[in-house]
Amino acid sequence: MSTVTISHSTAQAAAHPGRPTSMNATVPKIVQTSPHTLSQNRVRRGLRAVVGSLPVRIRITTPACNVLFGADVLHRTPQCCTGLHREGKRTVLPDADELPEVLLDLAVPHEDINELVRLRRVLTRDTDATRLLEECVGELVKDIGEHGHWTRLTELLLARLPEAPAEVGAYFPVYVFVAALPYTRAYHHERGIPADVSRRTLADLGRNIAVHHRRFGGGGLPFPQWLVPHFRGELYQLGRLQFERARLGESTAQTLTAAGLDAEPGTPCLNLHIPDYSGPLTPAACDRSLDLARAFFARHFPEERHEVATCHSWLLDPQLKRYLSADSNIVRFQERFRVIREDTEPVDTDPVQFVFGHPDQPVEGLPRRTSVERAVGDHLRAGGHWYLGHGWFPL
Repeated sequence: MSTVTISHSTAQAAAHPGRPTSMNATVPKIVQTSPHTLSQNRVRRGLRAVVGSLPVRIRITTPACNVLFGADVLHRTPQCCTGLHREGKRTVLPDADELPEVLLDLAVPHEDINELVRLRRVLTRDTDATRLLEECVGELVKDIGEHGHWTRLTELLLARLPEAPAEVGAYFPVYVFVAALPYTRAYHHERGIPADVSRRTLADLGRNIAVHHRRFGGGGLPFPQWLVPHFRGELYQLGRLQFERARLGESTAQTLTAAGLDAEPGTPCLNLHIPDYSGPLTPAACDRSLDLARAFFARHFPEERHEVATCHSWLLDPQLKRYLSADSNIVRFQERFRVIREDTEPVDTDPVQFVFGHPDQPVEGLPRRTSVERAVGDHLRAGGHWYLGHGWFPL
C-alpha cells in the first residue's frame, strides 16, 4: 500500500448499513447531530451514560439490541474501558450462526469463513483469550475518531498477538476488528457517513486477508495495523483511493512553509492509500477520488480544510521514469507532484512486496510479465535500489 498525504495549510464488500432494515438494527440509534456542532465533551458524556467509562466519542441515546452480537453490547459494558461483558456472559462476538453474515459483509474470502467460525469456539472457550480480545477492542475504540494513536495501537496489536491461542494465530486480529464493528458503525452514523462509503471502507478487512493468502499462502492478517484507522473512523475509501485523517509532519510542514504556504506541524491532513485489487491507477480514477474526497471531508469533517496534497511512496521514485513510458499511469501520477525531499535509505522490499506479493522473494527469480515488474526487477538485478519519493501539489 502506497501513501499520499493531503493536508491543509492553517501531511492498503458490503457492510450492514446497505442491508435491509432488519439488519440495520445492528447499528445503535444515534442522535442526529450535525458534524458542524459536534462537541467532544457532549459526545463523551452521552456515550458514558450508556457504556460506563469507555471513552468512545459517540453520542448514543437509545442503543438498540444488537442483532449481530446477540446481546445489547453497548449497555452491557462494565465499569472499565476494556470489558465488554456482564454477569460472566461474553458478548463481544456474533454467535456462530451470525458470524458468517458479518464476515461476508466485510468481504472476507469465502475460503476463510468456515475456519473463522470454527476458531470462534476456540477463542470464546478460553478465558484468557477472551479477556485479551476485550482488552484489545477496548483500546481500539477508545477515543474513536481521534487521530494520532496509530503507533500506540500498532504496537499493542503486534505485541499482544503472541498471547492469542496458537490455533487462532494470525486470525486473532480479525476477531478484534469484528468485535469493534458496532462502535465503528456508530461513529460513522454520528458523522453522517454514507452507507456505501462505510461498506467499501470496512470491506478492506477482507481485502487484507486476501493479501495474506497471496503473500503467505494462508489465512489471517499480514499487517493488522493497516486496519486500525478504518475501524477508528479515520480512513475512508472514496473511489479508487483511500483517505486517512492524520496530521502534518514537521519536515513536510517546513517544506510547505518554504513554498509560501501557511502550514504548521500538527495541522490536520489526509494520508491517501492505494489499495490492492482495485484496478489500474488511471488519471481519471485518481481525479474522481480527489473530487470525492474534497466533497466528502468538507461535508463530514468541515473542521478540517484540505488545501495541499503530499505523497510519500516508492511510486514517486523518479527512477521509474527510466523504465516506464511517459503515458504510463505511474508516471502520470508522479507528474502531479512537486518534490519535497529525496531519501538516501533504500526501501527495496517495498516495491517487491507491493508488485510481487512477498518482500523476501529472490531478486533473480522475479517475473517480467508487466512493465512495472520489469522495471522493479531489472533495476534490482542491475544492482540498483529503490527509494521513497516525497512530493506535494496544491488542491
